[in-house]
Amino acid sequence: MALQLKHSTSIFLLFFTVSLSFHLSFALNQEGLYLLRVKDSLSDPAGTLSNWSDRDATPCHWTGIACDSRNSVVSVILSGASLSGPFPIFLCRLPSLSTLSLSNNSINSSLPLSISSCRSLTSLDLSENLFVGTLPHTLADIPFLRHINFEANNFSGDIPESYGNFRQLETLRITENLLNGTVPAALGRIKTLKSLELAYNPFSPGRLPLELGNLTNLEILWLSDCNLVGPIPDTFVGLSRLWNFDVSANRLTGSIPSVIFQLKSLIQIELYKNLFTGKLPVGWSNLTELKRFDAAMNGLTGTIPDELCELPLESLNLYENQLDGLIPESIAKSPNLYELRLFGNQLSGSLPSELGKNSALQTLDVSHNNLSGEMPEHLCQRGVLEELVLIYNSFSGNIPESLGKCQSLMRIRMRGNQLSGEVPADFWGLPHVYLLDLDSNAFSGNISHKIFGAKNLSTLSISKNKLSGSIPNETGSLKNLIELSAHDNYIGGEIPSSLVHLGQLAKLDLSNNRLSGEIPRGIRHLKQLNELNLANNRLSGQIPDEIGSMPVLNYLDLSKNSFSGNIPLSLQNLKLNMLNLSNNQLSGEVPSLFAKGVYRDSFLGNPGLCGYVAGLCNPKGENRNRVFLWILSSIFAIAGIVFLVGVVWFIWKYKNVKKMNIGVTMTKWTSFHKLGFSEFEISDCLKEANVIGKGASGKVYKVVLSNGEIVAVKKLWERSDKNENGFSSMDSEKDEFEIEVETLGKVRHKNIVRLWCCCNTGSSKLLVYEYMPNGSLGDLLHINKSKLLNWPTRFKIVLDAAEGLSYLHHDCVPSIVHRDVKSNNILLDEDFGAKISDFGVAKIVKTVNRGVESMSVIAGSCGYIAPEYAYTLRVNEKSDIYSFGVVILELVTGRTPTDPDFGEKDLAMWVYTTLDQKGIDNVVDPSLNSGFKEHICRVLDIGLLCTSSLPINRPSMRRVVKMLQALANNMPNVAEKDVKIFPSLYNVYDQESMA
Repeated sequence: MALQLKHSTSIFLLFFTVSLSFHLSFALNQEGLYLLRVKDSLSDPAGTLSNWSDRDATPCHWTGIACDSRNSVVSVILSGASLSGPFPIFLCRLPSLSTLSLSNNSINSSLPLSISSCRSLTSLDLSENLFVGTLPHTLADIPFLRHINFEANNFSGDIPESYGNFRQLETLRITENLLNGTVPAALGRIKTLKSLELAYNPFSPGRLPLELGNLTNLEILWLSDCNLVGPIPDTFVGLSRLWNFDVSANRLTGSIPSVIFQLKSLIQIELYKNLFTGKLPVGWSNLTELKRFDAAMNGLTGTIPDELCELPLESLNLYENQLDGLIPESIAKSPNLYELRLFGNQLSGSLPSELGKNSALQTLDVSHNNLSGEMPEHLCQRGVLEELVLIYNSFSGNIPESLGKCQSLMRIRMRGNQLSGEVPADFWGLPHVYLLDLDSNAFSGNISHKIFGAKNLSTLSISKNKLSGSIPNETGSLKNLIELSAHDNYIGGEIPSSLVHLGQLAKLDLSNNRLSGEIPRGIRHLKQLNELNLANNRLSGQIPDEIGSMPVLNYLDLSKNSFSGNIPLSLQNLKLNMLNLSNNQLSGEVPSLFAKGVYRDSFLGNPGLCGYVAGLCNPKGENRNRVFLWILSSIFAIAGIVFLVGVVWFIWKYKNVKKMNIGVTMTKWTSFHKLGFSEFEISDCLKEANVIGKGASGKVYKVVLSNGEIVAVKKLWERSDKNENGFSSMDSEKDEFEIEVETLGKVRHKNIVRLWCCCNTGSSKLLVYEYMPNGSLGDLLHINKSKLLNWPTRFKIVLDAAEGLSYLHHDCVPSIVHRDVKSNNILLDEDFGAKISDFGVAKIVKTVNRGVESMSVIAGSCGYIAPEYAYTLRVNEKSDIYSFGVVILELVTGRTPTDPDFGEKDLAMWVYTTLDQKGIDNVVDPSLNSGFKEHICRVLDIGLLCTSSLPINRPSMRRVVKMLQALANNMPNVAEKDVKIFPSLYNVYDQESMA
């Protein structure tokens, strides 16, 4: 029995030993246990860490983990994993960890001092997170650390002095944070440093440390927008390996030191938006690798050195300085030059004769100089020239025939020169040109019939020349034409009847020509026309009655012609800001609205109208009772003064009575495009039943006028007298109201919503807009009507909105930054044409001390605000471009900018993360036709480019328009039912928001 028991015990022990060995062979090692602690400390909504399990022996096959040959963890890379929570300090328990990347997540704590326990780290990437607090001074205790990337976080305070003690550091990138100390001199002790990038931090004003000149291994120095002052130190001569030197957008002063041009490795120099003065120094011949030199918007004087132009430059920007002298001929020899911007200087002489011959020139802007001579023949020899801007110089001679073959041209401005001869026939019909400005020259000859090819033309300005012949009938085929200005020429013949088909035309000025015949029938079809000037021609016949039905006309000048017959009574419907019918052969009665002395000058020189307007003619005996009339007038004047004093006293005594419900008093009514209705007609319709939307600034009403037209009226909220800071709340309301009025009152573009008129009585502020039947893009896209927006329609909206923003940024003088670009501020007309609206927080950008204006508050909407704008408060077009990129992402994904499914992310971050982890099919709106997938991906790429975290990487709006126009020509040919534009949603959208 004992023997049997002993045998049984032996078997049990053997089984236990085998089982224990089997279990131990599959137990997770210690590093895996540390990583599980990391997993437990983080929120992982995307399930990135789902395969981190204690069922494995080692973590070497887990997501983001890499091991060496001994199964020791050497790398943890969890970029774009949607992780959030505090910094997982347990990672520092991994003894061999050399690479750690948690970029593009939502880690939202400070970085602990114990980070120094990660002793084996060589690369640390925590960029694009939500880190706060100060930078840990202990970081420099990590002995082998070579690369640090803290870009796009919320670190604040100083850069610790201890960072000068790094032993092997090569890259230090802390761009786009909240650092508010100064650039420390201690960084000059890091002899191994190759890249120092501290751009876009709100540093306190400080100088460039002399000690940075000791960084003999430095290759990249990026200190844009760091509030730097003073000169560039001479010690920088020691930066012998530097190839990228960017200190733009600061307040650096003095001259550009010649030591910079002793740095033979320089490829890119960015000095724009500073306060430099003096001449460009000598020594350019040393910069044998230089590709980009940008010293725009400084105070540079002197001449352009010939040595500079002999370099292999790709881009040369020296605009808005005080440079004089000649443009060296040698600049035309650069084989890589694609961009030359020298505008706003005092340059003289001619353009280099071979400019464009040896390089693929895309942009030439030499406006506002003293240049003369003929235009070079070879500007478009490589066939890629897009912008040609020569305004306000003294160029002479003809337009080269070769430019008529330049199909790539998009923007042409030659105003204010002495150019002459006939414009080449092909030049009139360039297919991609949207702006053709030949104003104020001496061009002769006819407007070519080939103008029909200019399908993209929106502005044609050819005034103040010597053009003759007639206006081609083909001009009426330019459906995108908004402005046609051809005054002060010798143009004859009749006005083509085809012009009445220009549905977008807002301005038609053909005054001071030799036109004959009658005004074409059907002119009422010009629904967008607000200025009609046909003065000083040889026109005859009757003034068409249909002019009175033109809905937005507010400027009408038909003077100095031979019009006859009666004045149409319908003109009374227009209530024009400017009316001039003088010096014609009109007769009959003057309409009662105009039979007043204030309109006397509008009818002078029409003998048949005498007797209908006081003072229009001078009949005999007019002065007989002058003394009696003067006495009588004086009596009435005194009585009027007494009456007014009494009224003022009454109002002052009972000022609170005016707040009773007696309707809106329209005492300050200003029109910009239209007043074809009574102001009281508007006030009568401001009822709750007509409310179609509410926004942050007020209610929006739909008003149907008695003539059948529809307008949208925004009534700003009435506010209390004082806010919590003791300031009048009306101040902010006044600011918003006046900004929108001043901005929209001057802007005319087919993709900018039109402001008809406004009313400001102090207590009541109204803005009257054109009515957009399909409401806002945001509402249409996100309220279960997105199926009405197929991909061609969405793309059309993107392109329209881009062209509107490009106009604000590049063609308004000064430029306008919208500051609240979002889908709800993009309105859609009956054909789904998009127009930018709501300019209540727009900013007219003016350079102040050659810098960028700062705002006192953040403007914009959640999910659309550019990351740098949230803390720098700098007004810049790049903020609009980021917001526009978010709109593109909305149209591609069908999602809102802030969605609960995103967690703490916004739409831009969600798209980046999802693309990286799951691919394109999980990003694109599933309701879109898959036949457009490739085209959608191309547009998505543009959206991602616009939402780059670094403002410098975002393209300009003009560039965005060019990229979209290129895609417009490559739209897939899918079945007609899939690409049609839906009809107006007037009926289904009647009660939806337009705010």
